Amino acid sequence: MNEALNSVFHSESPQAEVISGLFILVLIVCAVILLIVAAMIFSSLARFRHKPGGLDPKPRHGNWKLETAWTVIPFLILIWFLTLTAKGMKESNPPSDQKPDLLVISHQWWWEARYPQSGVLTANEIHIPVGVRWLVGLESADVIHDFWVPRLAPKMDVVPGHPNRLWLEADKPGNYLGTCAEFCGAQHAQMHFLIIAQSPPEFEAWVEKQGKPPPRGLTEGEQKGSRLFQSMTCVNCHTVNGTPAKGQAAPDLTHFASRQTIGAVILPNTPENLARWLKNPQAVKPAILMPDFKLTDAQVSGLTSYLESLK
Repeated sequence: MNEALNSVFHSESPQAEVISGLFILVLIVCAVILLIVAAMIFSSLARFRHKPGGLDPKPRHGNWKLETAWTVIPFLILIWFLTLTAKGMKESNPPSDQKPDLLVISHQWWWEARYPQSGVLTANEIHIPVGVRWLVGLESADVIHDFWVPRLAPKMDVVPGHPNRLWLEADKPGNYLGTCAEFCGAQHAQMHFLIIAQSPPEFEAWVEKQGKPPPRGLTEGEQKGSRLFQSMTCVNCHTVNGTPAKGQAAPDLTHFASRQTIGAVILPNTPENLARWLKNPQAVKPAILMPDFKLTDAQVSGLTSYLESLK
């Protein structure tokens, strides 16, 4: 979360640049006004301070020039800000009659990403091509969330039953941290996601790979983990293409091993962290919907081997 907040001043997209520029301008103008008011106060304190034996200053009743100035100048500044705000909204708000290139659905406490054109489905790590402006549709599966990638896009509420949309674009390749900016429950603080901006060829290669089922040449240990995965309640919540697992309540795991992180970007995706998660997810991320299944060490090892084969 600290990285997200610190990156507000480092925009990497035209949409974020408009918002950041307006914010910085307002900050500067407000700082100038503060300095002027503070200077007037201290000047008055020094000039009109009470002196022993001195008389009280004569009161002044009305000064139309001064009163006109302090009314007109703030009014013009507000009109200026209103004009810049309207311009920024026009540049950052997408049309309502265009089909989205990407659909993001928020859940407690993770993010689902659907690519309508290719049919690709992933979670928590959202890939986009560099230099291409994407229209993103935002929906919620449960409560109000807020989609925020400070370096790329404005904040946008994700309200159940009320789809929203925004432009998402990156000027250069990289990983951009996003977060939920609306309190949504016990794990709100750890509801992160990554926007992974890739060159167009790399993005197309990623889409092609994601559209294929995971490799079938499993080792003996991975096969045991696969059978265990399909015999337990994992299949009721998760999906793995090419298997009986068709659950929709939790992240799609078809290409789980190709992801950089687990648990909505709270841990690197390593076998050690995955085993720790499977052993007791509630200890890693309390209050999530995945329960502690009391798995044995052998079961954890088998499931870890299988899931890490899903590339």
